[in-house]
Amino acid sequence: MGFLKHIFGSTEPKEEKLLPWQPLTDVAQLKDIEKRSETKTQVVFKHSTRCGISTMVMNQFVSLYDVDANLDLYYLDLLSHRNVSNEVGYKFQVMHESPQLLIIKNGMTVAHASHGAINEIDLNTYI
Repeated sequence: MGFLKHIFGSTEPKEEKLLPWQPLTDVAQLKDIEKRSETKTQVVFKHSTRCGISTMVMNQFVSLYDVDANLDLYYLDLLSHRNVSNEVGYKFQVMHESPQLLIIKNGMTVAHASHGAINEIDLNTYI
């Protein structure tokens, strides 16, 4: 049985890692994000719930996330909130991609990435 466990992995469920996501569901929240970015780094993760690549990148982001820092982390389901996603692009001057991560400080996007490049960003650099 131990041999099969090595091949197929454990049948015991892994403990899910929960991040301190704040849902981004309303355009009005963008003013708050801009204001809060003056004193605390704001991070927006734009996610397409129907895209396998987006789901893979999101899962990698969650598993790699080890920042115990002073930042706010927002989750944007861009399919459910397309108007918010569009406004994020206008307000923070970033062309839409999915999945996409934006790092906002002092009211401006200081870094952004999409697809696999998201997990190459060291968030600690921007805190």
